[in-house]
Amino acid sequence: MASRTWLALAATLPLLATAPVAAQTLRVGMIADTMGTTDPHRATASQDKAPMSWAHDGLLRFPPGSADPAAIEPDLAERFERSADGRTFTFHLRANVRFHDGSPLEAEDVAFSLRRAAHAARSSFAGDYAAMTAVEVVDARTVRVTLREAVAGAQGLFANYHGGLIVSRRADAAGYQQGTGPFRLASHGGAQARMVAFDDHWRGRPALRAIDIRFINSDATRELAFTAGELDLISGRREQRWVERMKAQANTVVDVFSPGEFRTLLINTRSPPLNDPRVRRALQHALDVPGIARFVGLDVATPWPSPVPPGYLGATQDVPRFAPDPARARALLAEAGHRDGITIRAVVSSINSQLPIMEVVQAQLRRANIRLDMDVVEHPTYHARIRENLSQLTFYGAARYPVADSYLSQFYHSRSAPGLPTMSLNFAHCSAADEEIDAARAEPDEARQMALWATAQRKILDAGCSVPLFDLKQVWVRRANVNLGYTLTGALNLGPAVTFQTRVE
Repeated sequence: MASRTWLALAATLPLLATAPVAAQTLRVGMIADTMGTTDPHRATASQDKAPMSWAHDGLLRFPPGSADPAAIEPDLAERFERSADGRTFTFHLRANVRFHDGSPLEAEDVAFSLRRAAHAARSSFAGDYAAMTAVEVVDARTVRVTLREAVAGAQGLFANYHGGLIVSRRADAAGYQQGTGPFRLASHGGAQARMVAFDDHWRGRPALRAIDIRFINSDATRELAFTAGELDLISGRREQRWVERMKAQANTVVDVFSPGEFRTLLINTRSPPLNDPRVRRALQHALDVPGIARFVGLDVATPWPSPVPPGYLGATQDVPRFAPDPARARALLAEAGHRDGITIRAVVSSINSQLPIMEVVQAQLRRANIRLDMDVVEHPTYHARIRENLSQLTFYGAARYPVADSYLSQFYHSRSAPGLPTMSLNFAHCSAADEEIDAARAEPDEARQMALWATAQRKILDAGCSVPLFDLKQVWVRRANVNLGYTLTGALNLGPAVTFQTRVE
């Protein structure tokens, strides 16, 4: 019976684009061809992360409009306690919370969900839960979680993000992951999906009656559908001129928000002549980071001086600064024995979010007598070659869970360097702050942890491991009559939160 219902719903999908828009229906356009997964523990892209966050809650949550880990607050858990050593969390569940199928939320569901999130065969985020050693059901509304060691940003494991989204213990048996959020997925297929209001949502009856989603990969087509009045909310282009043009449209709101994708130049500290710290310092002085950010556009690109992106717990601007100074850079090269300058090589992706920026970098380096030989390749080839240690200067952009450890461990710990079984993204082969990174991860005292992270960031820059560039923010556009119900400054799930208070006015 359930399968026939799903087939019947899917059969109605082609009508969504042309059917009259019902009152309080939000029409969303997202950059993608299809939805992707409907499993919140598998959702990694914006086209599935955002809708799954509208359908599911966490034990804790980032308040709507925020991506600040320091602001995390209770959600399905009405309260929780953390042990003094940071290894044990006890969650006390709210009463009268129901899943979309009407079944009550119980401690067994939470235990099932967290164990599922930690299971590599059922979750894309299992690695995040490697320190979780036990999940105990204390009673029908109490769950205790034990970690092997204190984990930096551990509250994020239980928030409304990635593996923290709670599903019913009936999830795998039913083939669909029931949530407790304000909207449930009614149908999806091809380039469209429909979500409908869950009127028994524990926070209140949603103002919206439905969300109709169209997946449109073309930026131009998505924009045309918006300007033609067919869509209310769309994912936009992270380009200055596009943002300015859309801001000039009548009855239009452009939301530019965090977390962005942080752009960094990683300097291979083991590759001659970059193995000489004077040469690395010359490279740091050769680059005009504010100028690079201005090239991208300051509405969307925020220059940032530190290895840890802005907005991350533990990020600091109290780091060494290297003013753009081509003359100083040339003098450092001469001191290192390179009076005629140097040539370094970089594997560069041909995509338009990387190649134009690297052309600016190339021009700036040239003024300091540093010749950048760019090997421009297709994006998949770029990813393969930088992991083969073929690039002396690697441009990389990424977004991670906004806690300093997630960036420091992946990009700057020696065990994350290419060629190792534990390799991640340390294309700099940096080892300057290993001690501080390891100590901070297991430090339960927040003040000491912050101090260790700050020291790590200073050591990384002083060692010449990288040149941090800018944070490329998220861009979404909505009609002025779309009231999100909150002030949007951040959204960790890569799309604005749609809550029970969101409405079309």
